[in-house]
Amino acid sequence: MKNNRSVIIWLLSGCLLLFIMVMVGGITRLTNSGLSMTDWHLITDTFPPLSEEKWENAFEEYKKFPEYQKINIHKDFTLSDYKFIYFWEWFHRFIGRIIGLVFIIPFIYFLIKKKLDKQTIRKCIVLLFMGGFQGFLGWFMVKSGLINNPDVSHFRLALHLTFAFITFAYTLWVALDLIYPEKNSIIKPLRKIARFALLFLIIQIIYGGFVAGLNAGLIHNHWPLMSDGQFFHESITLEQPTLIKSFLEGKSGIQFIHRTFAYVVVFIMCFLFFKSKKYNLNKLQSKGINSIMIIVFIQFALGVLTLLYHVPLWLGLAHQLVAFILLSAMTFTLHRLSK
Repeated sequence: MKNNRSVIIWLLSGCLLLFIMVMVGGITRLTNSGLSMTDWHLITDTFPPLSEEKWENAFEEYKKFPEYQKINIHKDFTLSDYKFIYFWEWFHRFIGRIIGLVFIIPFIYFLIKKKLDKQTIRKCIVLLFMGGFQGFLGWFMVKSGLINNPDVSHFRLALHLTFAFITFAYTLWVALDLIYPEKNSIIKPLRKIARFALLFLIIQIIYGGFVAGLNAGLIHNHWPLMSDGQFFHESITLEQPTLIKSFLEGKSGIQFIHRTFAYVVVFIMCFLFFKSKKYNLNKLQSKGINSIMIIVFIQFALGVLTLLYHVPLWLGLAHQLVAFILLSAMTFTLHRLSK
């Protein structure tokens, strides 16, 4: 680890920046700020407008698009309101630029100084492509809300969000390879369960993106049952022509999957915990699994509270934050069970 300390710090700094970016992305979504910047310029959008005239020009450009014409025009939407939503989208993109610089410049430096072995170089090249693709997904998502419908596609939002989580997890995995170069004895049954747990968690994150994209957390704000005391609300079968379509595009159907699948995620993580008691784990493996148990119940409780209180900003962000922490614990634990 000592020989790779600077590389490890670099990778963990990338993890921290990805974490911040996803949190700012959550604020951007919850404040409906994502469509405030109607074009993408890699260089000229680095800083927000620096004069009142430029702000006016940006505002006039924004008025040409569906979000203003169909929604905000009816709300006495002022330049001051526009500056607020512009800030969050600009800040989100600005952090993306910082992440690019923080990755590329040290990567070139470490290559020149020969601080990276061939395996780590290959992994970092994968990370480079993942970062570039994530930027493309952000543009692809925003583009969907600038044509006719004044909202982004929930499929594209979920893809953008989930890929950010996956990029974070892979960056952490690469760092862990350097932090713990020694090999554990692999416990294959636990590793298999942990892999399923990670897969189920990613599915739940995808549906969290669907819920966010359709504002599906603003309906059926009851628990443990949905509205009118129903476990499977009748609106699920009415909002789309087929049940599959309802589970992919209907607000009620998507909320049903997200709230019900949460029990599945909790169950498999509890199963991993109780199954682990049959094996002689080392300290890090035990800590990883124990932390998963604590975090998953906190996340479950936050999900319930977010729903019951109609998705206030702070609870929505807390729910996303703990999802990130849960993914971190899951990645760490799987790494310790696999290497």
